[in-house]
Order: sequence, then structure tokens, then C-alpha cells
Amino acid sequence: MELPLVVGVDGSDGSLPAVDWAVDEAARHELPLRLVYGSLWERYEGHTPSIGLGRPARQVMADHIVASAAERAGRRNPDVKVSTEVLLADAADALLQEGNNATALITGSRGRGELQGLLLGSVGLAVAARAHCPVIVVRGDNGGLSGTHERILLGAGEPDTSEEATRFAFREAEARGCVLDVVRAWRCPANETADTAVPNRDHEERARTELDELLRDAMADHPGVRVQRTTVEGPARKALVHRSGAADLVIVGARRRQGHFGLQLGRVAHTLLHHAQCPVAVVPQRV
Repeated sequence: MELPLVVGVDGSDGSLPAVDWAVDEAARHELPLRLVYGSLWERYEGHTPSIGLGRPARQVMADHIVASAAERAGRRNPDVKVSTEVLLADAADALLQEGNNATALITGSRGRGELQGLLLGSVGLAVAARAHCPVIVVRGDNGGLSGTHERILLGAGEPDTSEEATRFAFREAEARGCVLDVVRAWRCPANETADTAVPNRDHEERARTELDELLRDAMADHPGVRVQRTTVEGPARKALVHRSGAADLVIVGARRRQGHFGLQLGRVAHTLLHHAQCPVAVVPQRV
């Protein structure tokens, strides 16, 4: 049985694009959709709808949120199987728990109660940094959310962080029938800059070799995927943010060390989650 796509909903405007995006993704991969609302009730007690006869206000609010999200999903695509769940838990903890039985977790870029100045809400950041399944944060402008670029962008890092992300990117590009744009950044160490010509060629050639090795198996498994590979000099996060404006999804890997319970998110992923112009997928790899 295929594991569902799990979407965090909270009734905020920020969660609506995530529901729409997730419905399209579920249809694309023929997966069920699970809408999850998790909250410590007292936090939002003042926002409870004044409906319901005899039911606790917190239950009315929760039922209203998931029912509205399910109705929206049904209008978007009635063929997608949708289930809902209300969990009495912190939103991030609820999603992380659900992620143990999910194909991927999907969240909006900001949730209810988040400060307007924040580029990424605390729930999305915590889930992307701790989940053991892929996490997609739905963000970006209308062009990035519309999925009309027909291009998936993969930030190819080191093998110990990028193998799972690479497989995820190829499956996504294959399901969409679009181009996979793979970018490997390289930099010349400062102590080699006195005579730049030879060191630069060496580092660029090494980046190309590492990229070829990273892609070899996935290309063999997905021969129909059109791949464009690029090596660029400079910080990977800047190159990927710039290219995200012409992509429908940008994908990066992340390490997950056993026994480490803090946030595990690299600089590139962190930057993309705050600044990318399209949805961002963070794909963990256990180390």
C-alpha cells in the first residue's frame, strides 16, 4: 500500500496553496492525501468559530479546519482520495509523527499566528530540519506555484547528502515529464587563488566528475528523463535561488545523523527555504 502525502493544515491563508499543490502532487503520483491538523488548543482559543451546539469550542475549530481543507481538496480534484486527522499536539510534532508513515510531508511557508515579517514559519522550518521523510515547503510567486516552467531543479551536493535527493528528483521529473536541471557548485580555496587558471580547471573538472558519478545510477534507472547538468563557480545557495525563478520545484538533500535531535539543516537548504521562488523539497539522507 502506497504511503500518503501528508499535508499540515491550520486554517491560515498560508496553508491553502499547500493544499492545492499537494492535491496536484497526489494526482500526479497516484497517492492518497492525508490532511493533518495539530495544535495545542489553548494557543488559538480566541480564533475559534462561534458554531457547534454543545461541542467544545476547540473541537469545533479543529473539525472546521480539516473539513474546509478536505472540501477544497475535493473541489481541486475529486479523484484524489482524501482523509483527515486532528491531533492534540504541537503542529511540528504532529507532522513529524505523521512523517513516519508518509511518502512526504507538505507544509505552507507560514502558518496561523506567524509574524508577517518571517520568510518561513517556525513549523515549516522545524519539520524540514528534523523529518526523516522528504519535506516540501510550498512557497514562491504565482509563477513558481503554477507548475508551468516544466523544469525541476536539483542542487547536487556531496554524495553523503545527495543520493536520496537525486533519486527523488528523477522520480519527480519522470512523473511530470519535464526537464531535470542539475547544478553542482564548486569553489577554489583561497590559498589557491594566486595562480587561478590551473586550480580553477582542476576544481571544475572534479565537480564535473563528481556530478557524473552522482547521476549515473539514477539516469540508468530513469532513461526517459531529460537531464541538463551544469557546474558553476560560487556559492551553491546563490546559484539555486537565482535558478529557482524558472523552476517548478527545487530539491536539495540534508543529513540526518542518528541520535541527533537538534535542527539538521545545511546552509543551502536553509537559504532556499527562506528565499526560493518556487516550492522547496528537502530530502533527508541518514548518515
